Amino acid sequence: MKKIISLVMFMLLLAVNASAEPLGPQELIKQTSDNVLHTLEKNKALYEKDPDQIYTLVNEIILPHLDFKAMSQLALGKHWRNANDEQKEQFTAVFKTMLIRTYSKSLTEYTGQEVEYLPFRPQEDKKIVTVKTKIKQDSGPAIPIDYRLRFKNDIWKVFDIKIDGISLVTNYRNSFAADIREVGISGLIERMNDKYRKKTT
Repeated sequence: MKKIISLVMFMLLLAVNASAEPLGPQELIKQTSDNVLHTLEKNKALYEKDPDQIYTLVNEIILPHLDFKAMSQLALGKHWRNANDEQKEQFTAVFKTMLIRTYSKSLTEYTGQEVEYLPFRPQEDKKIVTVKTKIKQDSGPAIPIDYRLRFKNDIWKVFDIKIDGISLVTNYRNSFAADIREVGISGLIERMNDKYRKKTT
């Protein structure tokens, strides 16, 4: 599962060249996937030798593709409504840091799995869509990967990813809720800052 998470996140990292018309959701996922997997194969030795190169890459390129505010809201669930504006901003920032840190650590574990894109039938005026893919494995059944995207500010952004039916974002919800019950939202933010931000300095 760790290797699959790595592949899923890295498939989103390469920014798409600007064009007159925004790419559709499936085109966005496919184009970035193809380019990124090629780049990963080409530079695998570099990333293994110097992991900091991956942190820099993720930090600079992942942001345009993900809606971190929506992801943060999903991760906090009902507690998002109880947070004030400052807490929402702080949590979004540290949650972004956590995701970058978590997925960057294992990006070099990609071992050439192929991606299958399932049929996609867009509907006019639909602002939230799901792009379905499968990760083929040398042994065992293919793993379904669903990308949920929202059309925002004239571009498509990913706000959730499901691996074999499990949401990567809401998977954090239970652990966050337990921390909030113990130390509150500000305490959760402080714990996350201590754990993740200090590791990047």
